[in-house]
Amino acid sequence: MQYTRLGNTGLIISKLCFGTMTFGQGEGAFASVYKVDQATAKQMVDKVLEAGINFFDTADGYADGQSEVMLGWALNGRRKDVVIATKVGFRTGAALNQAGLSKRHIIASCEASLKRLGTDYIDLYQVHRFDPYTPIEETLEALDFLVRTGMVRYIGFSNWTAWQAAKALTMQRERSLAAFISAQMYYSLVGRDLEQDVIPMLESEGLGLMVWSPLAGGFLSGKYTPQTLLDKENRLSGFDFIPIDKEKGFTLLSHLKDIAASHQVSVAQISLAWLLQQPVVSSIIVGASKIAQLEDNLGAVNISFSSEEMQVMKDVTAYQFLYPHWFARATADAMTEAALAR
Repeated sequence: MQYTRLGNTGLIISKLCFGTMTFGQGEGAFASVYKVDQATAKQMVDKVLEAGINFFDTADGYADGQSEVMLGWALNGRRKDVVIATKVGFRTGAALNQAGLSKRHIIASCEASLKRLGTDYIDLYQVHRFDPYTPIEETLEALDFLVRTGMVRYIGFSNWTAWQAAKALTMQRERSLAAFISAQMYYSLVGRDLEQDVIPMLESEGLGLMVWSPLAGGFLSGKYTPQTLLDKENRLSGFDFIPIDKEKGFTLLSHLKDIAASHQVSVAQISLAWLLQQPVVSSIIVGASKIAQLEDNLGAVNISFSSEEMQVMKDVTAYQFLYPHWFARATADAMTEAALAR
């Protein structure tokens, strides 16, 4: 296993984080994701611990809290050996105020997560999404309270825009509040949007990046074809949540299959390994519904690419720059760039 620090902290984490979104059972939009029972969850946790993973991610919104309960039970007796991250912000009950990032909901949710996980502190507590109905100041003060009382060690954000995170970081500094150390964001070979605004902001501020859905909901596992994409048996037929340019995606997969064959590994491992070699990435969250999937994902840490292979993947997944990025690139001063080129 490979390890790194999370952001500019002294917290050492494995570069693979085990995500437990698949733990539990449920209905609705995520029913096809929740499919791991407690016995299998225990097997998976044992396997990733044996592989050297010390970082686990969950959320109070996964399977109505079942994920946190099952992870806590599976880790029984080994809490001190691991780093646990969970999240707050999605609806957790029928009452109107049981959602969002108000002070009331954040503190109540943290207390509930502690009970479900069977622990007296959370290593990394993350706001799961932006709440447009609660002032950022209120959210940040609630998170600071959790850190100061010892319920939480570090805080992070997930699924925020660059401007929202930058505004929050400025407030945290100006008011001497506990500051975000990391971002949990979607990033993959078929979803490189993050590179235009969020990643430059993270690098500038020294924040770590945790990647969710590194296989784009399973699309980058390589097991789908245009003909089988909508088969009722596969996950994407019931959970096609992430916007993907499928035509461009299948072109990419044809190249990934060639690269995978040359390394004698799976397409999924190639997709994960590409992320591991992005300098800004601290850890990628790997989840699974089957032991075999988990075992395959663990092999990604052993892969390295040639410069030619990296260039192929970069070229095939090139994206159109949004304004004002295309303007900045088009009007860059060539003489200055040449003088400062490394």
